[in-house]
Amino acid sequence: METVSQEMSPATGRPYGVKRVCAAWEAPRSTVYLRRKQTQAALPDRPSGRKRGPKAPLSDPDLLAMIRAYLEASPFAGEGHRKVYAHLKIVKGVRTSRTRVLRLMREHALLSPYRHGAFVPEHNGTITTSAPNLLWGTDGFRVQTVEEGWVWGFIAVDHFNAECVGFHVCKDGTRFNALEPVRMGLERIFGSTGKDAALGLVLRMDHGCQYTSDHFLNQIAYWGIAQSFSFVAQPQGNGIAERFIKTLKQQAIYGRVFRNAHEVYQAVAELVHDYNHHWRIERLRFLTPAEARHLALNQEAA
Repeated sequence: METVSQEMSPATGRPYGVKRVCAAWEAPRSTVYLRRKQTQAALPDRPSGRKRGPKAPLSDPDLLAMIRAYLEASPFAGEGHRKVYAHLKIVKGVRTSRTRVLRLMREHALLSPYRHGAFVPEHNGTITTSAPNLLWGTDGFRVQTVEEGWVWGFIAVDHFNAECVGFHVCKDGTRFNALEPVRMGLERIFGSTGKDAALGLVLRMDHGCQYTSDHFLNQIAYWGIAQSFSFVAQPQGNGIAERFIKTLKQQAIYGRVFRNAHEVYQAVAELVHDYNHHWRIERLRFLTPAEARHLALNQEAA
């Protein structure tokens, strides 16, 4: 059948073709293609398939070795292929593609275990900003300890570069303690906690009892901060703070046993420093939060 399909038709001067021959013989074309594939695979001198184009500077084994070395040396757990690609490109100067890094990590079971299916939020807007110190997000979380039971943590994150500008760990999750990361951020970024020290800044938060209390709202108003509540039952509205807390738990909390709030504080403080100076973010073109802030401030000054 394969031979007949290649014969020339005396009427048209063209090959009969597999489709015409199979239709005349009432045979499935899939059988022809399967036998052709089996025959080609059985040929001993058949050249092995290779990707067309110029040869890559690094072979797969060499690139895989660099990927493994980075994953072992990284201070973070569960690094995905995008972070690995960014490190190889920016830090090591390796010329390769992100899809090639993804393929190698998938073939050798090196992909992050935290990757899940894409989540499509209900809103169509954006919560990022074009410059630092325009919109901060704040939220809280809890950690179980051996001696003190549940302890609270609060964070404040800049929506421009996802930088953690302040954090606080305490036993009681009161409205007073919820203000601490914001106060810490004001001292570090604005250099003051006086009246109207942060005019023009907006604070995104959810509807937790700490954030809806009169004391909390009056205090941020004293600092000149405008309030911005996320929509009810839509945590993606406060997604920058929520995502940072997820990263914090994955990198510093999960899998560890803490005796008290002080140990939790030490773990959070270490993670915040590493995150701000070493965590590369794709939407920032793989800059770290500190690098993105420094670049933005330099462009603003120029």
